[in-house]
Amino acid sequence: MARVISTRTYDRRFLAAANNAQAHKLRFLEARLDATTAVAASGAQAVCAFVNDDLGANVLGLLWDQGVRLVVLRSAGFNHVDLEAAARIGMAIGRVPEYSPHAVAEHTVALMMTLNRRTHRAHARVREGNFSLDGLLGMDLFGKTVGLIGTGKIGACFARIMAGFGSRLLGSDPQQSAECIAAGLRYVPLDELLRESDVISLHCPLTPATRHLIGHDALSSIKPGAMLLNTSRGGVIDTSAVIAALKDGQLGSLGIDVYEEEADLFFRDLSDEVLHDDVFARLLTFPNVLITGHQAFFTVEALTAIAETTIDNVDCFVATGRPRHPVGVEKLVG
Repeated sequence: MARVISTRTYDRRFLAAANNAQAHKLRFLEARLDATTAVAASGAQAVCAFVNDDLGANVLGLLWDQGVRLVVLRSAGFNHVDLEAAARIGMAIGRVPEYSPHAVAEHTVALMMTLNRRTHRAHARVREGNFSLDGLLGMDLFGKTVGLIGTGKIGACFARIMAGFGSRLLGSDPQQSAECIAAGLRYVPLDELLRESDVISLHCPLTPATRHLIGHDALSSIKPGAMLLNTSRGGVIDTSAVIAALKDGQLGSLGIDVYEEEADLFFRDLSDEVLHDDVFARLLTFPNVLITGHQAFFTVEALTAIAETTIDNVDCFVATGRPRHPVGVEKLVG
């Protein structure tokens, strides 16, 4: 039996389809996993969690005491898991290492195009009968320099798309991608990428080495007026530093699908509530900031792959004692 935590309607639909042989008894719960809700896992051997669930040492211990031996993540990211604590108690952790890199890369392009051509503002104007073009000026992306920080599978998809635009591609990543090089990307030191890029797109995982990678120092060295895009993990940027760079004009625009403190915001309808996150509320006041609520992964293809890999992780654990795609403490290096 498995408890599926932080469940939405689409989770039920795709996981039920992936479990069509009904090999596993799935119980779906809407609540976010934390120390107060961990008791809901009682009687389950596995818990299926999402990106904003709390899988710290305390919660993992509570799950273990209730008989849970496997945590499967419906995500590639695992920064919300205390892997050292999991290793100490023997809790197996599985993840979805990839689902649809195209989904995230294409959403990054959507953010970029919307910010550049102000189509969100133009749409609102036209609906009100305002056909003025003032304030909607964009730029050709042909010939512009696009810097990619992180050139894994998602970065490679984004690089191919931007090569089609005729952009000049720069990259920064400890491991170089032959696919990105074939698309015309040139690897350079991070400081050079920041100085020369008209558009900077983040596609790196959140690790101790990348937390607040884009902070005051990095932002002070970017090309004035550059666009920053983040569809990786919210903690890769220091939001307070970004706000300061937006205020003084050093940063030209910002498009994000992730936010460092998103756990209490995203995947919920808060339209009738007051936002208590002052930093996030400040971001919403900028006309040159575009925010989506962690939806880059949200395509039929991606959700199908996530569900199928999740069920496969459980299948493999039942058969061998290990998920198909385990996550261990060695992943913390980086």
